[in-house]
Amino acid sequence: MFSGSLVAIVTPFSKGKFNEKAMADLIEFQIAHGTHGIVPCGTTGESATLTPEEHERVVAVTVEVVNKRIPVIAGTGSNSTDEAIIFTKHAKAIGADGALLITPYYNKPTQEGLFRHFEAVAKAVEIPQILYNIPGRTSVNMLPATTAQLSQVPNIIGIKEGSGSLQQVSEIIARSKQDFLILSGDDPLTLPMMALGGKGVITVTANVAPTDMAHMVSAALNGDYERARTLHFKLTPLFSALFLETNPIPVKAALALMGKMSEEVRLPLTPLADEFRPKLQEALQQAGVL
Repeated sequence: MFSGSLVAIVTPFSKGKFNEKAMADLIEFQIAHGTHGIVPCGTTGESATLTPEEHERVVAVTVEVVNKRIPVIAGTGSNSTDEAIIFTKHAKAIGADGALLITPYYNKPTQEGLFRHFEAVAKAVEIPQILYNIPGRTSVNMLPATTAQLSQVPNIIGIKEGSGSLQQVSEIIARSKQDFLILSGDDPLTLPMMALGGKGVITVTANVAPTDMAHMVSAALNGDYERARTLHFKLTPLFSALFLETNPIPVKAALALMGKMSEEVRLPLTPLADEFRPKLQEALQQAGVL
C-alpha cells in the first residue's frame, strides 16, 4: 500500500499563514503526475515550526483533498512521546492511511529510549506506522538492531531510512521481519536502496519532478533497472540542487520558479541565497521541469 514515490510535500505559506488553496493545488498536481502517496507535515513540510493547530489542519486538508485517491501518510512525530501520540490519534481520527514518526530530536534518547518511544505510540494508536531515521537532522542514529526489534511490533510496518548508509540499510533488511517496508529517506540513494530490497522513497524531489520520480521507482519495482538508471541520472542534478541549502528552502524556491506557490519559509529558515539561484534554475531546466 505504501510503496512507490511518496512525496514529502511542502507546506505553502502566504503572509505567515498556511495557504490551503495552494496546498490543494499542489496535491492535485502530484496526483495528476503519478505520485503514489502524499506525506504532509514531515521535515519538508516544516513541521517543527507549525503550531499544533496548524499541524492538524495541514493533515486534515491533505486527507480531504486527496479523498482516498492515493494514500496519505501523516507526519506525526515529535521529541515528546505524548505529543506524538496526540498527533497520531488525530491522523487516525480524520482518516489518514498511516503515520510517519521521526526519531525524537534534540533530547538524544538512547536506543532503549527510542524503542520505548515508538512502542508507546504504536500501542496507543492502531494505525500503520512508519519509523523515520535521519540522524543528520536529529543527532541520534537508530541502529539496525533497534529497528529490527521495532519491526516485530504489529502496527509498525516500515522505516524511512535516511542515515545515508547502504550498509545500515542492508543490516536492517537482514535483521527485520520479512515483510518490513524499507523506504529511502535520501533521494540520491533511492535506486541503490531499492536494489537491496527497498520499496520506494519518501521524496523531496517529487515536489518538482513527480512524473520522473514515480517512473523511476516504478521501473525499479518492476525490475527494469536500465530505465530506472536512466531516470536516476536525469534527476541527479535536481538531487543536488534541492539541497544547496537546508531543505525545504531550495524546493520552495523551485516551486516558486515553477509558478506553483510562494517560496515563503518560516524563521529560522530564510529564503534561498542569491548565489544559489542560478544553479537551482539550471538544474530545473536540465530536468525539464522549467
